[in-house]
Amino acid sequence: MEFVTGVKQKETLEISDILAEDMIGKEVKLNGAIHTIRDMGDVAFVVLRKREGLVQTVFEQGVTDFDLKELKEAATIEVVGTVAKEDRAPNGVEVRLKSIRVLSEPTEPMPIPIGKWKLNTSLETKLALRPISLRNVRERAKFKIQEGIVRGFREFLQKQGFTEIRTPKICAKGAEGGANLFKMEYFHKPAVLAQSPQFYKQMMVGVFDRVFETGPVFRAEKHNTKRHINEYTSLDFEMGYIDSFEDIMAMETGFLQYTMELLQKEYAKELKMLGVQLPKTDKIPFVRFDEAKKLVSEKYNRTIKNPFDLEPEEEVLISQYFKEEADADFVFVTHYPSKKRPFYAMDDPADNTYTLSFDLLFRGMEITTGGQRIHDYNMLVDKIAKRGMSEEGMEAYMSIFKHGMPPHGGLGLGLERLTMKLLGEENVRETTMFPRDLSRLEP
Repeated sequence: MEFVTGVKQKETLEISDILAEDMIGKEVKLNGAIHTIRDMGDVAFVVLRKREGLVQTVFEQGVTDFDLKELKEAATIEVVGTVAKEDRAPNGVEVRLKSIRVLSEPTEPMPIPIGKWKLNTSLETKLALRPISLRNVRERAKFKIQEGIVRGFREFLQKQGFTEIRTPKICAKGAEGGANLFKMEYFHKPAVLAQSPQFYKQMMVGVFDRVFETGPVFRAEKHNTKRHINEYTSLDFEMGYIDSFEDIMAMETGFLQYTMELLQKEYAKELKMLGVQLPKTDKIPFVRFDEAKKLVSEKYNRTIKNPFDLEPEEEVLISQYFKEEADADFVFVTHYPSKKRPFYAMDDPADNTYTLSFDLLFRGMEITTGGQRIHDYNMLVDKIAKRGMSEEGMEAYMSIFKHGMPPHGGLGLGLERLTMKLLGEENVRETTMFPRDLSRLEP
């Protein structure tokens, strides 16, 4: 009888293994994909791409037991060689090859030069060839940093007593209202793809007090802009027993502080590769919606056109104002008009034309929407009625308020937008692994 007893220890090493000081002069075994081959005659530099980055190996005629002509870019190989110090090589070391074994070979040449430091191709080309273009180390680095953001979100909230949940993405009714729903048939019943996990995370506040989720949300928005996609990743949390919506803003600030510190510590290589300057998060200013409009209108001589929402240009100017006045990269804009917020948003008791809600702007773009929710059943019923809405399809959601809910609130943060602004990209598709928009369903 045979058993599997756990992770197998491999003979092949990773880059971090060969960077240990005592590895210089030792023989090692590595595997990886051939990123580039630089043939210098009697010597060739074969650069391998591995999960931790690039490692330079050196092929020498008469020393390496292999025919260099048999090596192809994008082939995967296993090599044996001696580690040597070389300041000009990636990570300051190289492996002088003794033998090479080919594991697999490509059947076609590479369609784009992924071995170059920067891909000088159009965004459309990069997206059409996404599984290949992401092999470029700088393109890949964007999504390592994105991994760090999600990791920071999860780690920080778990430290704050949040429980991670998973909510359905096929729903009977949209949580946000409006027409931007992907409608579908679900066993002869009408259904929609989830715009948000809002209803379900509120339900789970009644169970766990504090919950969070990272998952896809879907918006059937028929526009083609640099800031919108039709499926994106939302980082959501909801927390009970709050004193005010400011508790939500404080929790998000804590997440940002934790995450920027994590990126600085464990993703420094990727940050340096992309030339990223991390934003300040020690303190984030907040300003009322109506006051923010007034401030930028006066300072930048701009007419207020829409009193109920922020236009993209206003988001840019508000961010510019607080960068100039407070050296702030982020700014919370609070008390959005009730007219532009979902029915579950808590109205401001001092003026019910405004809500106890906020958006977080980062370098000129809204990346988060959040606030306090209505937790009183009768208040919620009244607001639904005033809006001319129906409770049909929301019976399970409404039932939680019949059976008691604490004061609570939460937020949803767009992962791709946050990554986009953090990296200084101009188009959200640059920081979406496989974008879904009006014209793209594959790859």
